[in-house]
Amino acid sequence: MNARSRYSVLDLVRGLTLISMIAYHGTYDLVYLFSIKIPWFHGEPGYLWQQSICWTFIFLSGMCFSLGRHPVKRGLILTGCGLIITLVTVLVMPESIVIMGVLNFFGFATLITAFLQPLLRRIPAYAGIPVSFLLFLLTREVPSGYLGFEGLRLAALPRFLYQGKLMMVLGFPYDGFYSTDYFSVIPWLFLFLTGYYFWKLLECADSSFPSLLRRSLCRPLELIGRNTLPVYMLHQPALMAVFTALDLIGMI
Repeated sequence: MNARSRYSVLDLVRGLTLISMIAYHGTYDLVYLFSIKIPWFHGEPGYLWQQSICWTFIFLSGMCFSLGRHPVKRGLILTGCGLIITLVTVLVMPESIVIMGVLNFFGFATLITAFLQPLLRRIPAYAGIPVSFLLFLLTREVPSGYLGFEGLRLAALPRFLYQGKLMMVLGFPYDGFYSTDYFSVIPWLFLFLTGYYFWKLLECADSSFPSLLRRSLCRPLELIGRNTLPVYMLHQPALMAVFTALDLIGMI
């Protein structure tokens, strides 16, 4: 999207969420890499903080799918950036390796959604939203070996699904798999599709509503939201540089 056609409110929400993510990752680094004691971060408050970030980003990305052009190119770029992060963590921080991180997921989700467009367009938004969200809830714990949501276990899944190395991309991690950032196709694609259909519903329900989202409310945050990918790629090295410098002078 060019500057004139952007939906500023969506950029604003993305910018706010990006700042929250940077703060979360900064706290994570302090706790796990610099041994700073922040007890609440290990518990439910830290988990809810992390979940609020990824739910918002994935839902919002699904909403924005139809707003961009060249989804296949975009998906390949995101996948490539995700692979760069994997390579860097393997070489520099193997103890914090990232395999199938959030950028890889966004790449796969974009490519899959682009490929399925002929089918997805035939499903009305009022059906697509509840079906996609229910599938997300039902498959939320597939990476843990069962159908269900959080502590609700509905059915265990057969172990043979979790034996192939590449099955972890879909959501069936093999024994011994480890990644500090793991977002598999299942269940997160269904949350992405929930956002995709939510945008379709907004367009169908009131053709004037999307135009309301063009109103600029906070340009600095909107600017951050428009540059999510470069900020994401650079924020962790920047955090590590700052924290390492502070550690060297005894301020951590």
